[in-house]
Amino acid sequence: MINSASNCLLQLKHDETEKQQFCLSQPSVSSSLPANPTSDLSVRYTKKHGTEQHAHIACNYSLHHFPYVTTLDISAVVISLWLHVFVLSRRSHSCLAAQRRYEHHRAVMAIRREDVNPWERRAPLAPRHVKELTNAGVKVLVQPSNRRAIHEKYYMRAGAVVQEDISEASLIIGVKRPPEEKVIPRKTYAFFSHTIKAQEANMGLLEDLLTKEVRLIDYEKMVDPNGFRIVAFGQWAGVAGMINILHGLGLRFLALGHHTPFMHIGMAHNYRNVSQAIQAVRDCGYEISMGLMPKSIGPVTFCFTGTGNVSKGAQDILNELPVEYVEPHELKDVSETQDLSKVYATVLSRHHHLMRKSDGMYDPMEYENHPELYTSHFRTSVAPYTTCLINGIYWDPHTPRLLRRLDAQKLIRPSKSSRVFAEGSPRLPHKLLAICDISADTGGSIEFMTECTTIDKPFCMYDADQHIDHDSVEGNGILMCSIDNLPAQLPIEATEYFGDRLFPYIWEMVRRFTAVITSNGALTPKFEYIEKLRERREKAQIMKKSGMKRVLLLGSGYVSGPVVEYLTRDEKTQVTVASVLLKQAEELAAKYPNTIPVTLDVGSQEGHLDSLVKDHDLVISVLPYSFHPLIAKHCIKRKVNMVTASYLSPAMKELHGSAEEAGITIVNEMGLDPGIDHMLAMECIDRAKADGCTVESYSSFCGGLPAPECSDNPLRYKFSWSPYGVLLNTISPAIFLRDNQVVSIPAGGSLMDSTTPMDFLPGFNLEGFPNRDSTKYAEPYGIQTAHTLIRGTLRFKGFSKAMSGFLKLGLIQSEASPVLHPSAPPVSWKELLCTQMGLSPSVSNEAFEDAVYERIGKDDFGMESLRWFGMLSDEPVPHADSVLTALTKHLEAKLSFVKGERDMIILRNDVGLRHPTGELETKHISLVVYGDPNGFSAMAKTVGYPAAIAARMVLDGEISTKGLVVPMIKEVYGPALARLKEEGLHFMSKSTLEE
Repeated sequence: MINSASNCLLQLKHDETEKQQFCLSQPSVSSSLPANPTSDLSVRYTKKHGTEQHAHIACNYSLHHFPYVTTLDISAVVISLWLHVFVLSRRSHSCLAAQRRYEHHRAVMAIRREDVNPWERRAPLAPRHVKELTNAGVKVLVQPSNRRAIHEKYYMRAGAVVQEDISEASLIIGVKRPPEEKVIPRKTYAFFSHTIKAQEANMGLLEDLLTKEVRLIDYEKMVDPNGFRIVAFGQWAGVAGMINILHGLGLRFLALGHHTPFMHIGMAHNYRNVSQAIQAVRDCGYEISMGLMPKSIGPVTFCFTGTGNVSKGAQDILNELPVEYVEPHELKDVSETQDLSKVYATVLSRHHHLMRKSDGMYDPMEYENHPELYTSHFRTSVAPYTTCLINGIYWDPHTPRLLRRLDAQKLIRPSKSSRVFAEGSPRLPHKLLAICDISADTGGSIEFMTECTTIDKPFCMYDADQHIDHDSVEGNGILMCSIDNLPAQLPIEATEYFGDRLFPYIWEMVRRFTAVITSNGALTPKFEYIEKLRERREKAQIMKKSGMKRVLLLGSGYVSGPVVEYLTRDEKTQVTVASVLLKQAEELAAKYPNTIPVTLDVGSQEGHLDSLVKDHDLVISVLPYSFHPLIAKHCIKRKVNMVTASYLSPAMKELHGSAEEAGITIVNEMGLDPGIDHMLAMECIDRAKADGCTVESYSSFCGGLPAPECSDNPLRYKFSWSPYGVLLNTISPAIFLRDNQVVSIPAGGSLMDSTTPMDFLPGFNLEGFPNRDSTKYAEPYGIQTAHTLIRGTLRFKGFSKAMSGFLKLGLIQSEASPVLHPSAPPVSWKELLCTQMGLSPSVSNEAFEDAVYERIGKDDFGMESLRWFGMLSDEPVPHADSVLTALTKHLEAKLSFVKGERDMIILRNDVGLRHPTGELETKHISLVVYGDPNGFSAMAKTVGYPAAIAARMVLDGEISTKGLVVPMIKEVYGPALARLKEEGLHFMSKSTLEE
C-alpha cells in the first residue's frame, strides 16, 4: 500500500494488445478522474483468483487536482479504481450502468457530519467519489463540518450541495453513529453501528432506529461470499498503530535511560499526511543503520500477530526501517546478537504458537471447529524474545489467549545477565517493553488489556505484579497502546481508502439487504438475535443498581436450578450463572428473573474467574471439589464470601487462616451428604447433650436412588449424571468403628462384600455399605464417647451382587486400555471379556459363558445381569481410555432416566443416647424425598436448596463466623433445617427405648 516515491510509479509489463483489451473492457477513466492533459498515467492490470480485477492508476497530478494533499509525494495521490466482479451469477455494476439506471430518476443521498467523537475527522466518501456520483445524476448533500479533514469546498467542486438540512436524502451515510436525536425517521442509514454484539453503549441508538422505522446498513456486515469484510479501515489502523507504538518506544526507552532514534517519530495524527510520517520513520531507520542505537539495550525485535490487513498495514511502516524478517523460532537467537544496525521482526501465524492440549500438535480444521482444545505457547516461545508486540488477531471466549496476567508477571521479571553495565548505560529491566493492541479487544487475546487507551491519552503502563494501569511511560511494567479508532489519526488517507471500498456498493445499498440490520421498525430476520443479546446486556445493568446483592454461581448442572430459583425469589438478588456450557447457562437464566449467563472455563480462564469474583458479593460453586481451592483463593484475594456443597478437602482446610484474615466466610459441605446429614446429626446431638445424655452410637446411611417403579434393572439403579464416580466408589477403601473396634476395608472391591441389609424401611428392600473414613467425624461431632460410628451408602438390594460380577471380571479398572483406544479396531463385549480372562476371542459361546460363570463365582443372578446389559454378546464396547470409562459409557446409555421417570433420596440417622438415668434411647431420623418428573430431581432439591439457603444466610449476615465453616454449628443448622422444611423437605423422627 505504501511505497517510496522511487518505486511508486507502476510500469506496465504486459504487451500492448493486453493493455488495449483491458482498457476497452472498462468504463472510461475520464469519468472518474479529473481531466488533465499533462497527466502521466501508467496502468497495471492484474488478475486475482479469477474473480476480481484491479486497475491501479498511479497519477502524477498537479496540486490543484488534490488540493487537500499538500505534499508532492506520489504515494499520497495514488488512486485505486476497484472494478468488482460479483460472483454467484451476479453481473458487475459499473458507474455507467448506474448512470443509465438513474437517467429518469434523480436519487438524493447525503454525507452526514461526524459529531460524536472529537477526533473523528474522516468521511465515508472522498470528493472524487462524490464527483462520479454527481456525474451519474445523483444529488449529493454534504453537511458542513469544520472538523472534517477534507474541506467542504472540494466536495462543492465535485458537484455536492453543502447544506445543513439533509432530510431530502433517502440514503444518509457516515462513518460512525449519529446522535440519537439527529436520526431522521424512515430513511436508510449506513454507518458502523456497533450493535451486532448487542453492545450496551449503542442499545439506545438501536431502539431509536427501530422506533423511527429506519433501515440500517452496517458496514461491518458487508461481507463477501467467504464472510470477509469488504468495507473497512483495517490497513490504516495498522499504519497508525505502528507509527504510534514507535513513538511510544522512543518515550519508554528514554524513561529507562536511553535516547534512541525512535524519539523523533511522533504520534500519527501529528503529521499532515502519511508521507510525512513515513519520512520520519525513514529518518529513524537511517540513524539505526548508522549504528546509533545504545548497545546496552540489545537488538530491538517486533512480533506481528495475524496476517490480515491490520498486520500488513503495520508491517508497511516497519519496512521503512532497516528490518530483517525471521521465523518465530529464530527470534531467540537474533535477540541475543549484537547487530544494532537493524531491527528484527517476525510474523506469527496460528501454526507458530497454537498446539493441541493433549499432544502438542496443530490441526487447522480441528482448530476452526474446536478451538477450546488448543492452547498457545506464545508466552514461552516468542514473547520472552520480543521487544514490541503488535497484536491484530480476532479473539472470542473459546479461543486461547496470547498472554494472561500470570504470563505478564513472568515476562517483566528482571532478566539475568553476567554482563556489567555502567550507570550511564543501564540494562533493560526485561525484554518485552511494549504492546500495541490494534485489535482493541478488551479482556481478549491480551487478557490484561482491560480498557482501551485514547488518542488524547495513548499510552499506559501495565504493572502485572500489582495488576494496575497508570498513565505514565515510567515505572514498572509494559507500555500499552490500545486506541480503538486509529484510522481517525490519518483521516485523509483513511477516507480515500474507505471510499474506494464503499463506492462500488453505493448503488446497491437501496436494494441489497445482506447488511440491513433494521427495517420498517423491526430487526431484519438475520439480525433478530441482537434482541436476545440486548436483553442479556440489559440484565447486566442489574449489577449497577443500588442495593442489589450479586451472586456468582459456578456451574449450570443438575443442582443449579434450585439454587437460582431460591435466590431469585428476592428481587434484590441478581445471579450470574457461569458455565463452560453457555447454552445450558442460557437455558437456566431464561427461566428466572435477574439471572445472567456467562461463559467461563474455570480451569483455563483464571483471569476471567478473578474478574467475575471481584464483581460479586458471594460465590457458590457446584463444580467438582477439585476446583474449589482455586476458586477459594480468588475469593480470599477479593474478600468475597463463598459456599460449596462438597467435602472440606485438606487443600481447602489449609486456606482457613487466610480466609479468616481476609474476613470472609467460606461455607463447605452444604448439600445432602455432606450437608443435611450433618445438620440433622448435630441438632440431635446438641439437644441430647443439653439434656445431659451421652452419645454411645451413631449410624448414618444415605442414597440417591431411582424411585422403586423405575428400578427394574439388574443394578436397581439409574444415573442422572456420569456413573464414573459411582463405579469408582465401589473399589474405594472404608474405615468405621463397631463396638469399639476399628474396621478397615481395603481398596480393590472388598467393599461390595461388606454390604448388609437395611430394614429400617422394609418396603424399600435396601442394602448398605460403609463410605470412606467414618471415624474422623468423632471429633467434629463431639461424640468421642461412641462405641459405634459408621456412615454409609444406600442401594436397593441386588446392586452389590451385580457390581461384584463387574469387579470379578476386571471391569472396574481405570488403567489405560490400548484395545479400547479410539484408533484401535472395534471390539465386542465378548472379545473384551475374553481378553480380561485370558481366553481366545474365537472360543465358543458355550465355553465363553462357562468361563464367565466360573469367574463370577457361579452366580446365576450375576450371569443374568451381564446378559441383560448385553455383555455376553457381540455388542460393541464404546471406545474409551480405560475399561472403567467404557463401562461408564455403556451403563450411562442403558440406565439413564427417561422422560416421566423420577428419582428419590433416602437418608437415615440413628443416634444411640444414654440418659443420666441409665436409660438407652435410640433416635431414628429419616428423610425421604421424591423428584418431580416435570421439575427438580430429588438430588437437585436436596443439594441445591441447602447451598442456596446457606448463601442467603451469608448474604443477610446470619452466618457471622469467619474462615472455613461447616454446618455443624447451631448458627447454621438451626435456621437452615427450618427453611428446608419450608421447601417441602420434611424429616421424620421417632425413638425406641431400652432399659
